[in-house]
Amino acid sequence: MTYKVRFTAEAAEDLNRLYDYLLERDPSAADRALAAIEQALGLLEYSPFSCRKALLQSGPRWRELIIPFGRAGYVALFEIDDATTVTITAVRHQREEDYH
Repeated sequence: MTYKVRFTAEAAEDLNRLYDYLLERDPSAADRALAAIEQALGLLEYSPFSCRKALLQSGPRWRELIIPFGRAGYVALFEIDDATTVTITAVRHQREEDYH
C-alpha cells in the first residue's frame, strides 16, 4: 500500500523557514538538508506506522519522523489520516524547543 503524503500550509512554511535559515549561513548545507528531508519523507509513503508515536498529540495516528542531518537533524510531525493519506503538520530542527 502506498500513502499520499501532503503538507499543511504551516508545515510548508516550516520547511521554508528551516531552508532560509541555513541558506543565509551555508547554501550548500541548505540544499543537502532539504535533500535529506525529502529522502526521509519518502518512508511515509510506505511505512508511516514505523515512526515513533508523538508524545504531544493523542492517538496512535500521530507520529514523528526523525530525520538525521549533521549533528542533530529534523523532526516531522504527521498524522496518518486514513488508509491512503498522511499529512505532515509541522517540521522543526531537533534543537528547537517545540513545534511552531
